[in-house]
Amino acid sequence: MPKLTQSLPKYRKHKASGQAIVNLGGKDHYLGPHNTRASKIQYDRLVSEWLANGRTQISQADDTGAISVVEVLAAFWKFAQVWYVKNGVQTNEVEAYKLVIRDIKSLYGDTPAVEFGPIAFKTVRQIWVDRGQARSTVNKNGGRLKRIFKWAVSEELVPSSVHHGLASVDGLRAGRCQCREAKPVLPVAIEVVETTIQRLPRVTADMIRFQLLTGVRPGEVCGMTPGCISRDGEVWESTRHSTTDEAEPCSLGQTPKRF
Repeated sequence: MPKLTQSLPKYRKHKASGQAIVNLGGKDHYLGPHNTRASKIQYDRLVSEWLANGRTQISQADDTGAISVVEVLAAFWKFAQVWYVKNGVQTNEVEAYKLVIRDIKSLYGDTPAVEFGPIAFKTVRQIWVDRGQARSTVNKNGGRLKRIFKWAVSEELVPSSVHHGLASVDGLRAGRCQCREAKPVLPVAIEVVETTIQRLPRVTADMIRFQLLTGVRPGEVCGMTPGCISRDGEVWESTRHSTTDEAEPCSLGQTPKRF
């Protein structure tokens, strides 16, 4: 008569993916990143169900340890809407990530996130190439895709091997791909600027003159207030308003702006 055992299936590490794994009734079940609290809770749940089922194999529907790509995308989307905010307003990155997420989801939404590797990356990237995007735009979107899964690693949603695989894919290079090159953005002729200033309201015209004199960005000049400018000496300096006792250098360069 064979010897009966009361030992439980082992909580193991799957070396290829870095995920925790347990074999129940001859079937492997992925539990999530190895040695995390979430994976151990998943292990306890699956083993308990397996024991309650008379130590027989549980159904595929019960195997929820492997998070899908669409679940990663949904979690990142919630994060992005809060993180990519400046002065209380969402930045353009939110809309950019929305488009990237849409394309990933359309091809790999139901795929286990642990299986999203370099080939999947290149397949999604080809969508952007076929769409006629400039090489610089394709590479920016590729960087966004990598950041999604890098964030997922930091949240222990996927093993670090997923991001390492994606990071191995180089960006497209000029002359070595099918992408078009973006046209250079040239400055507006100063004559056009001066003619336009004459037709603008006084405050807007002064903001443009300030930009011409100092080289600040539009967002920086829009965020300035009279309190940002120190006019004690012959040379004025810009400082950024702070809730602390001392004013901080304004974000118009590495040092206070002098004009």
